[in-house]
Amino acid sequence: MERNTAQKIYKWIMLVLIIIIITSLLTAFATYQYLTNGGRILGYQKAASLSGLEYTLSRFRSELEEKYIGEIDDEELINGAIKGYISALGDPYTTYYTKEEMDEIMTETEGNFVGIGIYMTLDKEKNAILVIKPMENSPAEEAGIIAGDLITKVDGVECSGDELEEISNKIKGEAGTKVTLEILRDGETKTIELTRRKVLISRITTKVINDNIGYIAISDFDGECANEFKTKYEELSKKGIEKLIIDIRNNGGGIVDEATKIADFMTEKNSVLLITKDKNENEDITKSKNNPIIKMPIALLINEYSASASEILAGALKDNEKAVLIGTKTYGKGVIQSLHRLSDGSGLKITTNEYYTPNRNVINKVGIEPDIEVELPDELKSQSEIPEEKDTQLQKAIEKLKEMN
Repeated sequence: MERNTAQKIYKWIMLVLIIIIITSLLTAFATYQYLTNGGRILGYQKAASLSGLEYTLSRFRSELEEKYIGEIDDEELINGAIKGYISALGDPYTTYYTKEEMDEIMTETEGNFVGIGIYMTLDKEKNAILVIKPMENSPAEEAGIIAGDLITKVDGVECSGDELEEISNKIKGEAGTKVTLEILRDGETKTIELTRRKVLISRITTKVINDNIGYIAISDFDGECANEFKTKYEELSKKGIEKLIIDIRNNGGGIVDEATKIADFMTEKNSVLLITKDKNENEDITKSKNNPIIKMPIALLINEYSASASEILAGALKDNEKAVLIGTKTYGKGVIQSLHRLSDGSGLKITTNEYYTPNRNVINKVGIEPDIEVELPDELKSQSEIPEEKDTQLQKAIEKLKEMN
């Protein structure tokens, strides 16, 4: 009897702790809102909602304690409550991460992670999870997953675009473990089992075309992408290139600063590279800090999967007339997320800004139009490696650069 009483006391203490943690989180948000709204008091409604949340959680926890036949994992309840609270915003890009998930994200940003190796995004029209492309030498590439595939199930559980972050975390896992994906491609469903492993990310690939045209492909803008880009360009420069093709097709984005640093290499000092606005319409203008180190004619390859930081680079080069854009209209993700690590190691990624090109063109849900529109042949769109001679967008870039001095 004493043991049961002690257990009940312990569980009620845990309930109180859950309420305190979530209330603290909400209070932090309320304080943030107070400070960022010029010190305006938000009134009693905020306090009332916090009190209501405490009551609701307490009531549900009491029902579980009384009737639920399984084990109650309080840590999972806390994480689930916070995730649900954040996801109810309806923004697929604003997300709560547990400590373990944050550790994985930081590892991935540094250049390697454990998983199957795919870049994914939200297919807005179909509300589905779209594969942008598989990573080179990854389990996904080896299993035949290609750009344009839609992920419809993970381990037999259906998924939608609203669950992008959750599904991304579910696909990741420990090396040696397996995950089964159901893929929708051209109206046909395929089931693919993959084994997770450590995948080393190579962000920049280069080559020389026609003796004097340098080619740099950027897979994403994470890690030290800008420094790697500069190093690779300098290597090409020593080979005598006179013109440059930058390929950001199928590049889903990454760190904003990396994209603006790369734009800085090609634009005049003090050129506007990016304009951002927060929820209060406060503007922040990013300008180039240095004189350009790349002064040759440039063609930028873009497509419908060039998103976010890719669109920042495309907008900066287009509006500053430093490159001719060739391909198809970009994705249209013109919002920026800030990643915050909390004191317990968990994290919160928040959509904090909308961004615009230097000429104040809207990107979000609009995209960037190319200067020269060129489609790939349908039979090549799903291929991760396209033969150079069949790549109509690349060939148009070569043709255009030959006309430029």
